[in-house]
Amino acid sequence: MNLPSPKRSSDYSPSSPKHQPTLNEGSLPPLSLIPTSFISSPCFHDFPAQLSLPLEGVLSCRFPGHSMLVLPACLRSAAFWALVYSYCLLCACTALIKLFCSIFIRPRRTFHRVPRDIPPACLNDPSLGTHCYVRLKDSGLRFHYVAAGERGKPLMLLLHGFPEFWYSWRNQLREFKRDYRVVALDLRGYGETDAPPSKDSYKLDCIIVDVKDILDSLGYTKCVLVGHDWGGMIAWLVAICYPEMVTRLIILSFPHPTVFTEYILRHPSQLIKSGYYFFFQMPWVPELMYTVNDYKNLKDLFISKSTGIGKHGCRLTEDELEAYIYIFSQPGALCGPLNHYRNIFCCLPLKIHQVTMPTLLLWGEEDAFVEVEMADLTREYVKNYFQLSILSKASHWLQQDQPELVNNLIWTFLNENRFRAKD
Repeated sequence: MNLPSPKRSSDYSPSSPKHQPTLNEGSLPPLSLIPTSFISSPCFHDFPAQLSLPLEGVLSCRFPGHSMLVLPACLRSAAFWALVYSYCLLCACTALIKLFCSIFIRPRRTFHRVPRDIPPACLNDPSLGTHCYVRLKDSGLRFHYVAAGERGKPLMLLLHGFPEFWYSWRNQLREFKRDYRVVALDLRGYGETDAPPSKDSYKLDCIIVDVKDILDSLGYTKCVLVGHDWGGMIAWLVAICYPEMVTRLIILSFPHPTVFTEYILRHPSQLIKSGYYFFFQMPWVPELMYTVNDYKNLKDLFISKSTGIGKHGCRLTEDELEAYIYIFSQPGALCGPLNHYRNIFCCLPLKIHQVTMPTLLLWGEEDAFVEVEMADLTREYVKNYFQLSILSKASHWLQQDQPELVNNLIWTFLNENRFRAKD
């Protein structure tokens, strides 16, 4: 079968001209204006300080055409949180209006849910690997993962996004097991992994330490780290905080966190696309909205024309779609995943930005959630070999939408031998 080629691909090596894209100037200040006094202490004492920012009493900044401004910390704190919660309220009101319209038009259908007590057969497919569990010493949480490939081979650790779980990596579990010990993890709060009830248990520092501790529990010190969507955000942060653990970094559909936080404030179109970040800050409303009409909103993320899988690639089978609905229809199954997002505003921006290992970034040309312009801006923060591949007509769900092409690009990257640090 002939694989379609990416629309465009670029890589960085020390021999290529230096390319330093910059963000367009706008009327909004960079996210470094976000108050740092809300950043909480790490969940674990050994978590590195890279995610913490120095607290400053005032912040000086210069806007184009304006004199130097000095903003007291209390004012920038108030302005930032006013922006966040105003947008949260707007998103919540929009969702509630849709809910009330649905209740008015189809009252019975709105709250109808099909009982799902038996998992779909595809979740127990032996060709995908073995279901395993590990309990971490520090947190005491039990994590579920599916492993394929022989023990002792190099580790490839796969981190899923939202609303996904280990099964989103089914095509990669089959593909890479011949050369790697491939582990597809259920993140904290997802699937069969334990879900602490407290929102504070889902801070980014806790999630990053989870990844470190899982490597230790599996008997590895290094891995090829692969992340998609929210798992891509976590993978970036693990690579920044624990560079010695990551031999090669592969990210799907998520830019470097600094690029994301700067870009979203300067581009209203991306702010709108990321409105769910703000909507998820609301208590209980997002959980309710995902359950109405038998999880229709959840289904639409994967099968609708605007955001779904398979517009030009592989479509989800009915059994595969049911696997997602089964996982997230279990009691309390949505609360943990949404709590990941409810802690994001107190953990960014970063103090340390640089990524020092070879990095591959894969992006869908028709991604409905993140704008493609952020992909190229990411190279500025990778101080090693960097390759960007933008897949023609691909959606946000790359590894499921065009699995053969994605696997082929990953193999090419893993076999690349030109890696060395940037000058």
